[in-house]
Amino acid sequence: MNEDGDGLLTIGALARLTGVTVKTVRRWSDEGLLPPAARTPAGYRLYGPDAPARLETVRTLRELGIGTAEIRAVLHSGRTVADAARHWADALDAQIRTLRLRRAVLRAVAARGTAAEELPDVHRLARLTAAERRRVIEEFVTDALDGVAAPAYRAGLLAAAPDLPEDPAPAQLGAWLDLAEHVQRPEVRAALRRLAEYSARTAPAVPSATAAEDAARVAHLMRERGEAALAAGVAADSPAAGPVVAELVAAWLPTQAGTADPPERDDARARRLLLEQLEAAAEPHVERYWQLMCVATGRPQPPRWDAAGAWTAAALRAHPEPGPGVVLPPAPDAQRALYVYERVAAHVTALVDAVPEEALERPTPCDGWTVRQLIDHMTWENLMINSIARDAPRADQDADHLGADHAAAFRESVAGLLAAFTGSGMLTRTYGPYEASGALFAQQAAVELLAHGWDLARALGAPTGLAPEVADEVLAAARGVYGAAPRTEGGSFAPERPAPEGAGGADRLAAYLGR
Repeated sequence: MNEDGDGLLTIGALARLTGVTVKTVRRWSDEGLLPPAARTPAGYRLYGPDAPARLETVRTLRELGIGTAEIRAVLHSGRTVADAARHWADALDAQIRTLRLRRAVLRAVAARGTAAEELPDVHRLARLTAAERRRVIEEFVTDALDGVAAPAYRAGLLAAAPDLPEDPAPAQLGAWLDLAEHVQRPEVRAALRRLAEYSARTAPAVPSATAAEDAARVAHLMRERGEAALAAGVAADSPAAGPVVAELVAAWLPTQAGTADPPERDDARARRLLLEQLEAAAEPHVERYWQLMCVATGRPQPPRWDAAGAWTAAALRAHPEPGPGVVLPPAPDAQRALYVYERVAAHVTALVDAVPEEALERPTPCDGWTVRQLIDHMTWENLMINSIARDAPRADQDADHLGADHAAAFRESVAGLLAAFTGSGMLTRTYGPYEASGALFAQQAAVELLAHGWDLARALGAPTGLAPEVADEVLAAARGVYGAAPRTEGGSFAPERPAPEGAGGADRLAAYLGR
């Protein structure tokens, strides 16, 4: 290793000592990072005793990604190692942000199925600055609300302009891309304008200090009561919905105190105004706007209450003015109600068992429902009443209750409900604030099952004379349960129709329920 007797190292010796290749040592020497201490008469490089330590420093800095010029400055004392590390850490941060943005764009492109011609726009939108993103929303709001005197509403929209984090998750970036496209659609701008115009007409001249909290409280109550009614199977146009409507109107009235000509009591006018407010707020384009905005910015999403809102609106239409309250029909004989349900369930089960797979997508007399959706609804009704017997009402009406075998799922729901009727004491208990008899649930289950069984028979082209031995009793029960129910838009039943001459009980039940 000592080529000249002075303790100097040849390039090969230095390479062997440090584990760095001769080629790399030569390159770093040529770059001025490892200058030789001397040369042999033949011109070969010789390195001093400090060379191994210097070489280790160079190697470490290179492995950390620090550039040649920066290393040279450190080695010549023009910059400290700490300064160099800080500088390159900042540079790496910028690179990492860029790479993460690119990754998020690619993930969004993959998830959205972006076409080649759309890719430049997607990339451009993803790279907008915070100020540029704000400008997109400001232009949308300004255009949509042009000429509408709703300053508070406008200010609320602008205050929520998107502010993506420096390292957006793919879902956040995807939401921003969807939002940027969403606000360009004329129908979205029209929906926002309608809502702003309603706000301009109805907003208090001087909002109270707690106006926002009061409105949120009432909205929460409406969602809570609507969801509870849906879970309990309370039809919006049934007498049982009346007290719920009265409670919601009473909670809403104080929030209108500062409006022009506010309603003072629960009457037809108050209910009409509340319904108008719910219908104005039910703008799916605006709801989608806020959902995307919340995802993009990482804010908590506003709770969805479309199903509860639809129920509340339907209940207001069905109960346009205060009524006498709930008047339950007399409780039927428990054992007779059980027998009637058993006979109806047997006929409908045989009908469901005969439904082939290829018929599941056929339409039915229930508007918008296929055969599969109809069977799913009947299954859910059995499951829901069963859950009431266990004091744990279900709230999964929109879930799939059939799985891969529609017939087996329906049979299982019937067997479970029969077990609840006979094994839980349900038929002799009472439920809810109105102390409804469990036997009434059995009677109502028979009505629902026979009515929907008739729908299924019609969809399949099968005979509709189901359960003839008890169908007249089911019709009489339906008149008792639903006789006071209004026939309104969005309600359970259409206006009664005349039954064909000589029709059996199931056909007359269908006619009574507006089939």
